[in-house]
Amino acid sequence: MKLTDFRVLTFDCYGTLIDWESGIIAALQPLLARAGVMPQAALEAFARHEAAQQVQTPAMLYPDVLAAVHRRLAEAWGVPMPEAAHRRFGASIADWPAFADTPDALRYLKRHYRLVILSNIDWASFAASNRRLGVDFDAVCTAEDIGSYKPDPANFRYLLERVAELGHGGPEILHTAQSLFHDHAPARRLGLASAWIDRRGEQDGWGATMAPPEGAAWDFRFTSMAAMAAAHRQEGAELSAVPAGPR
Repeated sequence: MKLTDFRVLTFDCYGTLIDWESGIIAALQPLLARAGVMPQAALEAFARHEAAQQVQTPAMLYPDVLAAVHRRLAEAWGVPMPEAAHRRFGASIADWPAFADTPDALRYLKRHYRLVILSNIDWASFAASNRRLGVDFDAVCTAEDIGSYKPDPANFRYLLERVAELGHGGPEILHTAQSLFHDHAPARRLGLASAWIDRRGEQDGWGATMAPPEGAAWDFRFTSMAAMAAAHRQEGAELSAVPAGPR
């Protein structure tokens, strides 16, 4: 299997293209300062509460999910916070930075693939993030459209329908994501090939995502989008170096 075997890259956005862990920690600072909680523990608590909230309220828009998570964290840590603080955390998505390598990698990959987003997000929040990404996507599939959150298989069925409208089937898709829990496990169950963008590398734990279920797997692993783009560039160079056959 090669990167050049595919025609469509479908992307998780937050954690893969956008550095959501840095954004989350920055936006949590007022609460963390009062609670005395360290960043790694905060991310792990965030993962638990976010996953639970999304299951409980699958049609809730993501900024409201974040506000509810902030409220749950404050209660769990015994720190009274005003409602405005919960809402500010919910509105922080627009401030979350893109990973430094993301825009250049996407611009390169755009020359070779159709690019599609599948994200646990709402349209207004994604519009703010998209300005940091530097490309126009061929399709964007949001939790707001679908009415559920990954890893619900309904999100991936919706993705397959949207990509089919672009003229491509499942075997042409490479799902590209950081989260084994949200993305790689359900993608594998639906028969999609996937590329793991392992942004956390050698860090302990799973950060802002839940631990993956048993059987989560992937077909490619890269530590960044830049590394993925470089691997594709190398494949192209190797293909062009193959001598032509006899005429």
